[in-house]
Amino acid sequence: MGTSSGSNIHHHSSSNMLPPRQQPRSGGLQTSLSLVTSDPVMSPDGQEPRSNSDNIRQSPTESASSRETWPVADAVMAKKMENGKADIDFPEQSVIRRVSSADKISLRDVARERVDVISEKMHRLPDEYLDELKTGLRVILEGNGGSQHREEFLTLQRLVQSRTDLTAKTLIRAHRVQLEILVAINTGIQAFLHPNISLSQTSLIEVFVYKRCRNIACQNQLPAEDCSCEICANRNGFCNLCMCVICNKFDFEVNTCRWIGCDLCSHWTHTDCAIREGQICMGTSIKTGSGPTEMLFKCRACNRTSELLGWVKDVFQHCAPAWEREPLMRELDFVSRIFRGSEDPRGRKLFWKCEDLIDKMKGGLVESTACRAILMFFKEIEVDSPKSLENGEGGRLIAPQDACNRIAEVVNEAIRKMEMVAEEKMRMFKKSRLSLEACDRELEDKAREVTDLKMERQKKKLQVEELERIVRLKQAEADMFQLKANEAKREAERLQRISLAKTDKSEEEYASSYLKLRLSEAEAEKQYLFEKIKLQESSSRASQGSGGVTLHRC
Repeated sequence: MGTSSGSNIHHHSSSNMLPPRQQPRSGGLQTSLSLVTSDPVMSPDGQEPRSNSDNIRQSPTESASSRETWPVADAVMAKKMENGKADIDFPEQSVIRRVSSADKISLRDVARERVDVISEKMHRLPDEYLDELKTGLRVILEGNGGSQHREEFLTLQRLVQSRTDLTAKTLIRAHRVQLEILVAINTGIQAFLHPNISLSQTSLIEVFVYKRCRNIACQNQLPAEDCSCEICANRNGFCNLCMCVICNKFDFEVNTCRWIGCDLCSHWTHTDCAIREGQICMGTSIKTGSGPTEMLFKCRACNRTSELLGWVKDVFQHCAPAWEREPLMRELDFVSRIFRGSEDPRGRKLFWKCEDLIDKMKGGLVESTACRAILMFFKEIEVDSPKSLENGEGGRLIAPQDACNRIAEVVNEAIRKMEMVAEEKMRMFKKSRLSLEACDRELEDKAREVTDLKMERQKKKLQVEELERIVRLKQAEADMFQLKANEAKREAERLQRISLAKTDKSEEEYASSYLKLRLSEAEAEKQYLFEKIKLQESSSRASQGSGGVTLHRC
């Protein structure tokens, strides 16, 4: 049984990323990774099939760990270094070109329109606009927007995968950003949009048409190692070096029991997937072909079996000393789930041992002590393994004392098994009791929460009623003030009419008095002029009389 090779993946750029599992795996455990640097020229194939019915997509990304295919710390540091270098080399502010509405394109345009049309538009667009387009798709692939982003991604993917014009020949004319967006939509992996990851145009085209592995850390040509099995031949985009035969997903777990490799065809399967699909079960020993059963793994690719106990032992012997506390507990949990249904004594002992170590580590047991305990347990199992085939008597008679000794051994073994079963039952009883107590406490907490919620609801109800009463009161006040305002308005209109009437009357009276005054003044003027005329006449007569007297004297 092979195991995933390599320890932790340490790399500083996208050009030297390492695949999590590499072949060959024969001859025991591999602990090294090889670089994948080949980039063959794309063969001019015709139209490639767009659909992949075997793919199981439960999220826009292939798996939880396939969202990021580079070390986060290294990527951030590289990005900072690039930004710093850009600040040093180009201190001037960049000029941002304005984009007209006719030149703007959207992700749906890229997914729907012809390759040459979008490519021509992208060549006219500034880099800032194309970066914003890629950033928008990355946000959708991250899925933080909930169902809206998921529906948008599925719409884009349907548009891309329903097209028959996206072949290797047509994609050669695509703009690089256009090709990155199409590959990211088709695979659901946002790493193809990351600025620190730069694949060649040929590699992106091969990934799109399922001729190269979509795992950026693998990037092998497909089918990997020219495998001709049914799965590699018929499942689009499947890579037997890094993907699970059952779920089609990949991740970067290495040196772990999370992955199970077939001894014969070297295809890999997630342990969880194998347990869920019943690929891990009891079967006749593959070493002897008969005799007692043991826990076996049945590979879906080649339908042949591999034993699991020796594989688990090899993984722990080579990798357990380097595991920290959390990884060790996780690996013990994997082994416990693998051998939970085991019926052979060694498998049951391993299951109980893993459960016991997990409980002790939760109680504070140091990981180094747990590691030594599990390794010692594997040595004891190897020493105590059944030797009935090696010690067979060929049917000859044995001495009575030997028979009695063997019977005693069988009885002692049965007693030990009964004691282990009793211990297991007691442990299960304690766990059940603790679980029941925890459930009771949880029910009490929930009951208190329900009571608090009811009180809070009643309080909110009273507050709502109080607010409704205040609203009604304010509404009544508003109606009263509106009524008074209407009355005041009517009173003001009445006073205005009275004022206008009095103003008209006063103007008439003023005009009448003014005319009377002018009339009296005219009468006075007339009288004055009359008196003046009379005075002038009297004075003229007097002057005439005095002149006549003078003439008479003369």
